[in-house]
Amino acid sequence: MAAASQTKTYRMWIDGKWVEALSGATRDLFDPGSGELIARVPEGSQKDMSLAVDAARQAFDQGAWRKVSALDRGKLLFKVANAIRNESQFLAELEVRNCGKPLAEAEFDVADAANCFEFYAGLATKIHGQTLSVPANSVSYVVREPVGVCGQIIPWNYPLMMAAWKLAPALAAGNVCVLKPSELTPLTALELARIIEAVGIPPGVVNIVTGPGVGAGDELASSPKVDKIAFTGGTATGRKIMLGATSNLKKISLELGGKNPNIVFADADFEAAVDGALFGAFANQGEVCSAGSRLLVEKSIHSALIAAILKKIPRIKLGHGLTPGVKMGPLISSDHRQKVENYIKIGIKEGATLLCGGQRPSGAEFEAGNFLEPTIFDHVSPQMRIAREEIFGPVLSVIPFETEEQAIQIANDTEYGLAAGVWTKNVNRGLRVMNQIRAGIVWLNTYHPTFNEMPWGGYKQSGIGRELGLYGIEGYLEIKQININLDETPIGWY
Repeated sequence: MAAASQTKTYRMWIDGKWVEALSGATRDLFDPGSGELIARVPEGSQKDMSLAVDAARQAFDQGAWRKVSALDRGKLLFKVANAIRNESQFLAELEVRNCGKPLAEAEFDVADAANCFEFYAGLATKIHGQTLSVPANSVSYVVREPVGVCGQIIPWNYPLMMAAWKLAPALAAGNVCVLKPSELTPLTALELARIIEAVGIPPGVVNIVTGPGVGAGDELASSPKVDKIAFTGGTATGRKIMLGATSNLKKISLELGGKNPNIVFADADFEAAVDGALFGAFANQGEVCSAGSRLLVEKSIHSALIAAILKKIPRIKLGHGLTPGVKMGPLISSDHRQKVENYIKIGIKEGATLLCGGQRPSGAEFEAGNFLEPTIFDHVSPQMRIAREEIFGPVLSVIPFETEEQAIQIANDTEYGLAAGVWTKNVNRGLRVMNQIRAGIVWLNTYHPTFNEMPWGGYKQSGIGRELGLYGIEGYLEIKQININLDETPIGWY
């Protein structure tokens, strides 16, 4: 592991200024893998958020940003992408220290954040309107315009990448933003604010407020000065966001939870399915909304697949994310680890078979961190809580099935509909099953790849709207109809 870093004191970014919380309150942030104090950030409140919203409102209504051309907006976003790449190693290591994931995953996230800004930088000049023929002597056309002030709330599991997913399309479309990162993982978002300042994005166009959901987040969701709220996080919080948005019926987009099925048929590539089951469940410590936390296995290969998975479990090296070779880091906090451990107790009480894990690893290197072993339950009933509720940790529930129809029924028997995986060499079967699964993202013979060019979002209680791709920028645009009457005579109605 790299040498310990010095504690850094951060400030919030509001209206082009680095500011402390009005109350003077701060929050200490600790490395979840070592327990080391790594940073101190302002603990923003409703009043701080209100100032940020006012700054964004002013910047959109009366500032210079509305006059910045799409071409120039794109150039600024290209600069942001390049700056992220230039600082990629620093940002990746900071991400590890703030949220615990292994360095290799953090490096991928930072690269993806840069790619996201680059994708939308290029898209800024491709926001097209439409000219239509109408039954009147009129020139009639449609234009797409920015929504206005966009409130954006992101989670703690992918801090920099989620900031990019929110900010890049909104800015490309010409909006202004108030971003609230998770109070647990705001550091790379604040470093991103420093980059935004350096490239010359005008004051008030991007504001980043640190603080909890209660107070700061509530104000952002309910403020009538905000035109759109975009949220990624848990479904329960998403409902609260929706209620707050009713203050002025602001536009909303929600990317929420998941209890995602990963279906393995007997004719699948066996080794690929084993790897896919492990990666789907335990990447990023299972702290992923799209985690393949329900492994549906055809009964004829159930025992063999479980044996192969258990044989590979020791290869999942636990440790601090900056330690070479680590494949799974700590959970985000001691409170969250306790929540996951409670679900493990529930699974045992419900009668599922605990095959491995369920414990905190022993050893001096684990004592100060929030570590938990990769955990697998077998013979899980679809009605058990561990098969129905989002655990958001390294817990895999194995559910056997006998027929294709039964697999589809179990896969869809959930309030969620974010993601799913299907493993089979039979392409016809793969397409047939994928077409019947009610989820926003479905993978065949792979799990977890995400592309900036493709839409991301879910069915049912997994959310509203889509992020990324062309779909992502549409969520930050209003559609305006314009009609120009070419007749010079009065209408003569009266």
